[in-house]
Amino acid sequence: MNHLYFISGFGSDEKVFSKLILKDHEVHFIQWLIPVNKESLHDYAKRMAAQIEDDAPVLIGLSFGGMMCIEIAKQIPTKAVILISSIKSFKEMPFWMRLAGTTGIHHLIPLKSFKLIEPIENYNLGLETGEEKEMVSAYRKNINQKYSNWAIHVILTWKNVWKPKKLFHIHGKRDRMFPIGKIKADVVIPTGGHMMIMNRAAEVNEALNKILATL
Repeated sequence: MNHLYFISGFGSDEKVFSKLILKDHEVHFIQWLIPVNKESLHDYAKRMAAQIEDDAPVLIGLSFGGMMCIEIAKQIPTKAVILISSIKSFKEMPFWMRLAGTTGIHHLIPLKSFKLIEPIENYNLGLETGEEKEMVSAYRKNINQKYSNWAIHVILTWKNVWKPKKLFHIHGKRDRMFPIGKIKADVVIPTGGHMMIMNRAAEVNEALNKILATL
């Protein structure tokens, strides 16, 4: 039996994994923490890893959660790391993100979401149903600003090139947040967008269970 530790995407929680069906595995959810002042990504990942109680776990991360899984895997032994709608290194990051991280422009623009741009954000996230839009809207309203500021900074300035020995990547061909053109994925969901974990759950579930069966 595998011990699966899930990390959700930016500012979200375990609800985004609610449509997955995983048999014969022990499932755990790692919770996002509020960063301390000027906390490094390494130190933050160390605090996140403290929530793991099993040896050689399987880490499964969605979007920013996938990046965090890689940072945790640098510090503890893992059986495998599985990324969903995420990136393995800064080289897979879209140009606009790399440019923002290099120029530091994200420090000059208010990060709090405005109603005017929410439809654009929803489009990039690939939201399709009312359920998904309501969930993301609730995350926007409840997100901690200190966490938000810190997370956006570490995402845009992430320079990772290291990969765990056992790394699997599931990605959507229609992902607008992390476009497939720069990404080498093990499994590509043809109609999947960034939120395919919910609106293409059956396909993601099938791919994930096939990977887990090899471990």
